[in-house]
Amino acid sequence: MEAEKKKQIRVWCDGCYDMVHFGHANSLRQAKALGAYLIVGVHTDEEITKHKGPPVYTEEERYKMVRAIKWVDEVVEGAPYVTTLETLDKYNCDFCVHGDDITMTADGVDTYHLVKEAGRYKEVKRTAGVSTTDLVGRMLLMTRQHFYRGQREYEVGKEGSSTMGQDSAARSPWTGCSQFLPTTQKIIQFSEGKEPKVHALTATEMLSSIVAYHPQPGDRIVYVAGAFDLFHVGHLDFLEKARAEGDFLIVGLHTDPVVNSYKGKNYPIMNLHERVLSVLACKVC
Repeated sequence: MEAEKKKQIRVWCDGCYDMVHFGHANSLRQAKALGAYLIVGVHTDEEITKHKGPPVYTEEERYKMVRAIKWVDEVVEGAPYVTTLETLDKYNCDFCVHGDDITMTADGVDTYHLVKEAGRYKEVKRTAGVSTTDLVGRMLLMTRQHFYRGQREYEVGKEGSSTMGQDSAARSPWTGCSQFLPTTQKIIQFSEGKEPKVHALTATEMLSSIVAYHPQPGDRIVYVAGAFDLFHVGHLDFLEKARAEGDFLIVGLHTDPVVNSYKGKNYPIMNLHERVLSVLACKVC
């Protein structure tokens, strides 16, 4: 009976989804787990500029990137910045889901206050340690701090969301916010139960991984490899074209030292585990 009820639940998420990263994907993964059909509204460049400042990606790029996330069933373009009950009703959604970081309009109003008051709001844990602001900061500062901090910060265990949101004063009354460590368990969640290898593959290991995924006789298997740092629409276009060449696509990721050797000091911007999650969230992989 409970499973039957879940099959009918339609879930709404919305946001800017600028420089789409594994934190966005993890939020959508958690949202999809609460229902059967996930609709994601994406704000326009104009709305984002009005309330937060100009986005890095154009709205067309953001629409395409969100559509490519494996847990997304439908994308609504030009979703309103403040989530209303009318929006939920228009798309027959039971409730709205968002992370536990607080988002505000330019006037300082909680963008989810209407659905919260109506009891049609659910919250999931925000993925600690990554945000669009954080990624932009990494690029501007070009430091390797994001590689080292895990050893220090991830030992803390639990930490308030005040250190996780873009607003340093933000703290959600709905849930706590755990520090995030991209463990093997998280990788398995992103790969939907399959255990991908996260190190450089030898020829034998690559063949073993192909066998593990049980391709059918006659399938054409395509293999590509790269850094896939700051996974973006260019990467997505490439993977879609690679996938079109065969029946099965395997993506290899270079280790951090290898990327550093050919890209130069302070690369990659995202570490190996972060890059693995970004690729695994993509539907075509």
